[in-house]
Amino acid sequence: MKLLRPLWVLRPSRRKKLNRSVSTWSPLATAFNTRPTLRPLFESMRERTGLFNKPELVTFEGFYALRDQAISTTDRLIDEATSNPSRPMVEIFDELSDTLCKVADLAEFVRIAHPQSHFASAAEEACISVSGVVEKLNTHKGLYEALRNSVRQGTSGDQHLAELFLFDFEQSGIQLPEERRRRVVGLNDLILQTGQRFMAGAAKPRRVPRLAVPQNVRQFFSSEGEDIIVSGVYAECADAAAREAAYRLYLAPDKRQHELLTTTLDARHEMASICGFNSYADRAIKASTMETASNVRQFLDILSDNLHDRAKMDFDAMLQMKKQETPYLDKLMCWDTPYFTHKAKTQLLNVANSDFSPYFSLGGCMEGLNMLCEELYGISLKSEDMMPGESWSPDVYKLAVVHESEGLLGHIYCDLYERPGKPHQDCHFTIQGGKLLPDGSYQNPIVVVMLSLSGGHRSGPALLSPGGVDNLFHELGHALHSMLGRAQHQHVAGTRCATDLAEVPSVLMEYFASSPEVVRRFARHFQTREPMPEDMIHRLCASKYLFGASEMQLQVFYSALDQHYHGQNASSGGRTTEVLQQVQKQYYGLPYVENTAWQHRFSHLIGYGAKYYSYLISRGIAWSVWHAHFARRPLARGAGERLRHRLLRHGGALPPQVLLRDYLDTEITPNKLANALAEELDYHKDHLDTVFKM
Repeated sequence: MKLLRPLWVLRPSRRKKLNRSVSTWSPLATAFNTRPTLRPLFESMRERTGLFNKPELVTFEGFYALRDQAISTTDRLIDEATSNPSRPMVEIFDELSDTLCKVADLAEFVRIAHPQSHFASAAEEACISVSGVVEKLNTHKGLYEALRNSVRQGTSGDQHLAELFLFDFEQSGIQLPEERRRRVVGLNDLILQTGQRFMAGAAKPRRVPRLAVPQNVRQFFSSEGEDIIVSGVYAECADAAAREAAYRLYLAPDKRQHELLTTTLDARHEMASICGFNSYADRAIKASTMETASNVRQFLDILSDNLHDRAKMDFDAMLQMKKQETPYLDKLMCWDTPYFTHKAKTQLLNVANSDFSPYFSLGGCMEGLNMLCEELYGISLKSEDMMPGESWSPDVYKLAVVHESEGLLGHIYCDLYERPGKPHQDCHFTIQGGKLLPDGSYQNPIVVVMLSLSGGHRSGPALLSPGGVDNLFHELGHALHSMLGRAQHQHVAGTRCATDLAEVPSVLMEYFASSPEVVRRFARHFQTREPMPEDMIHRLCASKYLFGASEMQLQVFYSALDQHYHGQNASSGGRTTEVLQQVQKQYYGLPYVENTAWQHRFSHLIGYGAKYYSYLISRGIAWSVWHAHFARRPLARGAGERLRHRLLRHGGALPPQVLLRDYLDTEITPNKLANALAEELDYHKDHLDTVFKM
């Protein structure tokens, strides 16, 4: 991809130091400090390829060819598996998985991200077709019995992976009598449909009559005719009355959402019961780091006890801030905490959040990530030109990940800028998983990192907020997990592992982005190249953990609610709000607000179903990793190599408990992880106290 030179590099400056400093940006930083554009003159003269360099995808019709190829290969592999196979069954099943994932994962991304409707529509059709094939496989008794028999006979190959494939089968009830199996299939369809409708409703703005909104706060909301539109909880609004009104109106009970949530929870519970589980949580948590729902509840209870006094200190401090601001209000409420947390961080930083952004140009941050990769793992991130047609948008970057001795490890496509129709979320997509091929070579992974940055035009580079830096490092953590993994089978390569393990590398990257020793290596002004002042670095890194106990307590509350909803009582006869009240009273330090139903907006109940706790577990593991191996010397090569070879390279190829025990040299228990999070809070509180004294 040809890049135009940015005007901010070419423009002369009054400061003599500017031109001399800017020229020291690395090629990687220079590339990312310029938003890519295509040159039509040269475009027409170059050979055209397809999306992700796939020749079939020069046009959208290529999705139909990919779909047909996948279906044909799948039929061949089914025949092989069910007729005296000559190779281990796991090898056949992994090839099946790889064949379908290469189409389904690519099509799912294109469906979401491609700006051209005909490409998105063709990708969606491919997704539907592959889903039909997967459903066929999940209900193929001959295939299931062939795998089960090979496991019993010891001819399946990798035992752990074979059991994972078996579990995938049995989640669909294939081992059950026909009538019960059909009921499971029907429940799966019902859960999918109601879940999708619930998620759509969870984000829908609330329309209320103008008279229902107090007159003194109406100016804070948009309006249509005689209605007021409330699109969120206005968490950081400085007006206390507006925050309260938004909270009460946006989170008011919604009959339709109530019905959808109750139906989903009850259907999940029935499905789990038919398949032999005590609850849907037990089904969802099997094969995870925590292994059982009982262990998750124990972890949450211990952590809740550890947080009680620490969170109360946070709430007391916020209440004092509220009294200073509005003396006539003497109670801290749920709608207050985001506002006062933001205000306290701003006061600690002592400058506006935007004052940090010039030190975090996109190119500078990528240079920091490259420095981190070189120091820890001996790998480099190299910007590559793309062929015409390879990208879905002109402003996408392509990175080759190259190891100093192993060579090319894979590619990361960086879709980092906002555009009309693009989802406004930060995420990571696997397009192709890593896999050892029959000829001994390795199928390198291909991933996409998606952000929604603004800027990056010819007037200057995209400048990231401190939170944006954290998000970039987090998502690149997922990408590097895929790149550094070298699992033999793609079904368990990179991030294809238990949810509460998959987040560990990305959370760990957030610790690097919050380490003064790391930040000072790349935080430089995009024009002058001057480093960020030391006091700013320390205040910034410390501010990320301000009121950390109350924020963590909120996550415990969310996780506990998720576990209760997916426990043995499920929706408790449709009384989800009563369950919320009970859980909030036990796990959170602020009271429930009458006539609200916050759970009707909690879309993660669908996407994470019984796994919302995973972030807390991942953070406990990541802190244990950071504290043991990186806190004293964040950029030590030995620690990086140990992390790669004993944890990251395996993906999900080993049970999480085995993998972590080998790496951390200790058993991973609910008690140890809960205590690790408490230790982290105390560590950062000591750092905060030091910064306050400074």
